[in-house]
Amino acid sequence: MKQKAFTVRLDTDQATDLEAVAAADGISVAEEIRQAVAERIEARRHDPAFQERIRSIIEQNQRVLERLAE
Repeated sequence: MKQKAFTVRLDTDQATDLEAVAAADGISVAEEIRQAVAERIEARRHDPAFQERIRSIIEQNQRVLERLAE
């Protein structure tokens, strides 16, 4: 799988807590973040309000793209 690097800035307390959680889970901080992101994305896939916002964005972009294609 191709990967993309990101920089994440956390306050000191969040960083300390994240390091402790990762250590307790026996995984790296990077893996802990990847798992948290995966869980968040999955939750959004099942959130009706979020899905409605996504549909709205798709419709808006479709109109713009159709207009540009004329």
